[in-house]
Amino acid sequence: MPPAQSDPTLERHFKGHRDTVTSVDFSCNMKQIATGSMDSCVMIWNMKPQMRAYRFDGHKDAVISIQFSPSGHLVASASRDKTVRLWVPSIKAESTVFRAHTGTVRSVNFSGDGQTLVTASDDKTIKVWTVHRQKFLFSLNQHINWVRCAKFSPDDRLIVSSSDDRTIKLWDKNSRDCIHSFYEHAGYANHVAFHPSGTCIAAASTDSSVKVWDIRSHKMLQHYQVHSGVVNGVSFHPAGNFLLTASSDSTLKILDLVEGKLLYTLHGHQGPATCVAFSRTGEHFASGGSDEQVMSGSQPQTSRDPSTRSSSSQQTQAQGLPQHSAHPQAQAADGGVPPSLASTLEHIIGQLDILTQTVAILEQRLTLTEDKLKECMENQVEIGLRLQSTDQA
Repeated sequence: MPPAQSDPTLERHFKGHRDTVTSVDFSCNMKQIATGSMDSCVMIWNMKPQMRAYRFDGHKDAVISIQFSPSGHLVASASRDKTVRLWVPSIKAESTVFRAHTGTVRSVNFSGDGQTLVTASDDKTIKVWTVHRQKFLFSLNQHINWVRCAKFSPDDRLIVSSSDDRTIKLWDKNSRDCIHSFYEHAGYANHVAFHPSGTCIAAASTDSSVKVWDIRSHKMLQHYQVHSGVVNGVSFHPAGNFLLTASSDSTLKILDLVEGKLLYTLHGHQGPATCVAFSRTGEHFASGGSDEQVMSGSQPQTSRDPSTRSSSSQQTQAQGLPQHSAHPQAQAADGGVPPSLASTLEHIIGQLDILTQTVAILEQRLTLTEDKLKECMENQVEIGLRLQSTDQA
């Protein structure tokens, strides 16, 4: 679908990383951008053009995920070296480090109060830590493959995680129970994010789609098939009306969640766009790519912009996304199916997956039983032969 109006401008390019940029985040005061890279470095870019960037060396392997704390006084980084570091984003580059997992740490996320961290790893676990002294609190262990991403909900009561096992799991932080699993069938979710209202989650999938799920009804509200490559990252606008996506097709896209349609396509990266983030106010956004570049731009002032739509923005924030906003544009225009039918099909496929797994387990058990029976029969024949030879003797 063509963009509705002229694209927002990518105002600045930050160059300094020596490999793919994997993660990007804004400080709460908009004075700094933090990025992580496959070059094993964390960089802090100062928004004032005359100020130099800080390069933090310390990780021994690729940095996969970074995030500013809510106060902006710390930056957390997760690495392939199996550690998490907490940095003070100043020229001194002070940090503390702790070994978080037994595999690559793919994701790190602060709770809303800044007191706890959640990490996700290739060791198939999600772990929760205190920020102060990095004390381990508990782990969540139901994924059966690498865990790509884990995030706290806005109220810190829930945790959402995505894994190469093709599930997106919703966890109750207090009871530590998995309260629901969403199933991806054509790929897996690279990245997940909570809507600011806390009622929905968005998932960036390797099947080139973006899905928005209601965590209360467990139904898929919206399904966008606007990219031609793997979707690597998503970020909600703080007002909840827009979703920013980054894809291996080298584009960023801004989706209008109220209308359920593609609003803008942004070009600039030479190669896959790997990560994306809105600023805390929503006025700016930033992205990183395999071209080693970090780009920042401004959200355009349009009729759909939250700053010009106070009443409907507040309604969307409070109630979450209406399901009907998905199907006229996001579904029909892209040749998809209505969300209600898609949700039913997803449920059916999910049940079929469970049945398939059950049948596979039963087949394994039957095979074991058959092997045991065969072994018993062979033993009986052997005993019979021995008895016969004894009688003859």
